[in-house]
This record gives sequence, C-alpha cells and structure tokens, in this order.
Amino acid sequence: MAQFRVGLTGGIASGKSAADAAFAGLGVVIADADVIARELVEPGQAALAEVVAHFGTDVLGDDGRLDRASLRGRIFAHPADKTALESILHPRIRAELEARTAAAPGDIAIASIPLLTEGGGRDAYPWLDRILVIDVAPETQRARLMARDGIDAELAQQMIAAQASREDRLAIADDVVCNEDTLDTLRSRIAELCRFYQRLAAEAAG
Repeated sequence: MAQFRVGLTGGIASGKSAADAAFAGLGVVIADADVIARELVEPGQAALAEVVAHFGTDVLGDDGRLDRASLRGRIFAHPADKTALESILHPRIRAELEARTAAAPGDIAIASIPLLTEGGGRDAYPWLDRILVIDVAPETQRARLMARDGIDAELAQQMIAAQASREDRLAIADDVVCNEDTLDTLRSRIAELCRFYQRLAAEAAG
C-alpha cells in the first residue's frame, strides 16, 4: 500500500498527461480524477441518478447514458447548475482518489487532478504528501492548445482564462516541472522526481 501520495496538476495543454504517462512508465500507479469522474456517471451509478434527479432526463441520451454536451451547455449557461454538479461529483471523486492511491502497491502513488487548484487545493486534499505542478509559460500553453484542438487564439485564451491562474497553481506547489522542452526532457525530470519521492517515502516509513 502506498504510504506517500503526490497530487499532480497543471493547466490545460501543459503536458500533465505526458507526466502521468512518464510516472506510469516507471511503475507508479496513477489515480486519474478525469477517469473517475467518467466512471461515476456510468449507467447504474448513484452519482448519475443524482445528476438526473437535479437536471432532469434531458441530460440523458437515447441509450440512457449521460449526454455530456447537453450537460456542458447547461452548466456553462447557469453557474448555479455548475455548483450543483460539483457538489454531486467532487466529494465522490476525492474519496475515490484517496482510496485508490492508498490501496496502490509500491511506495508512492500519483493522484492526477487537473482542477486541484480550483477544487480547493491542499485544504481539499489533506492526505496528499506533495503537490507537483507541470508548468509552462502562457504563450506556450496557448500555442499548444491551438495546435492540439485546431482552435483560434481567442478561444484558446478563453479556455485558459476559465481555469485557475498560473500564479495560483504555483502557489500550492511543492515541486514544479517546467515543460518547455522535449518529451525526453520531461521524462528525465519525472524520473528524478520519482527517485526523490521514493526517498521521501522511505524516510516517512522510518
């Protein structure tokens, strides 16, 4: 069971997924908040029933699954609906992240949480031993987002602005990886951090 748990976060198009993959390649278990969020709203899950009770059956597709596009439109148009959805999903996501990282084999485990800063930061995840932020300059973030999604600069900037600021993310970081270079450079830095976390885990274990 993992005794040392690291929260990994970063802004959109910062390379967080590549960092996740680098840790996974080193044998570290990754508990991904986005994956958990999708699992929670599968048919038959209690969270989906709560979502339907609040938003109505028009957020379901003909197959009985959540119509994400319809729900996304609702929450963007009505901030109160966004808050309601978060109140249904976020406590469950946090509980699953805590349980899955605690049960992971090995000395360390990663909780991959894209919206860690927006979701309450360290106060919302008191069981995290460290917080790692994958960081890039805003202009790099914007260029990568435009290339990745095929969008213009204005939409890219709106998507970036919808998240926590770079300064707010860095304020909660214990460790920062600057991801302005190549994928190999990122992997090398992650390997260094992995060894560092393993040492910290050994020290914590006494």
